[in-house]
Amino acid sequence: MGGIGPDARRVVEEQRLCFVATVNEDGTPNLSPKGTIGVLDDDHLIFGDIRSPRTIQNLRQRPTIEINVLDPIGRKGYRFRGTASIVDPPGARFDELVASFKSRGLEHPLHCFVIIAVERAEPVVSPAYDDGLTEDEVRSRWRHHYADLAAGRQS
Repeated sequence: MGGIGPDARRVVEEQRLCFVATVNEDGTPNLSPKGTIGVLDDDHLIFGDIRSPRTIQNLRQRPTIEINVLDPIGRKGYRFRGTASIVDPPGARFDELVASFKSRGLEHPLHCFVIIAVERAEPVVSPAYDDGLTEDEVRSRWRHHYADLAAGRQS
């Protein structure tokens, strides 16, 4: 398996927003944001399906998946590639996962869960670091950008 290392785990747990890529029946990509991503264990990610019929349909037919989780301030993250399996209701496993997600504060009804056996976990790093910027400098730049947006200014 791909092994979800400590830093990758930290990024997933801190960010919780990811982008999931699947393949449509006609071979075109399907990219969908998910706000329920989590680490199940050292080799598996999980997300709950709130409203993702196309993603779930694709995974039932073609379980290959890629998930990107990025820290928008630090401009670093991870690309996870693997194979998905779906946990449908009813059942003890589904109920256990619902309880776990509710303990994280999720209140939306969940249709199913997607468990990803991670085969590869690769870092994603912004080209800003290629220019010699430190992480503190990159973070400062993006904090200012988002503060300007919040204040109605364009940076």
